[in-house]
Amino acid sequence: MADKPVPLQNKRLLDVKVGQLPSWLATRDFTPVGIVRGCRGGYDRFIAKYIDVKKCGIGGIAMMLTGYVIVSYIWNYSHLKHDRWRKYH
Repeated sequence: MADKPVPLQNKRLLDVKVGQLPSWLATRDFTPVGIVRGCRGGYDRFIAKYIDVKKCGIGGIAMMLTGYVIVSYIWNYSHLKHDRWRKYH
């Protein structure tokens, strides 16, 4: 049960072999409307993959907390730097 071959125009760039690249580029739409559609498709895939996730886990929360810790350290660095050099006697 082999998979059906996918037409060259429906393949993604990562699935195209080097020898097929010129013919794959010839199937692309390089008009302004085609370029906008391509950018819109890439934007939609990015949103679907990273923003509109269906499953959530600890990874997103951990990333947010790590970002908060880093940003707060950067904001308070000048104050923390002066505290290191104080002498408490």
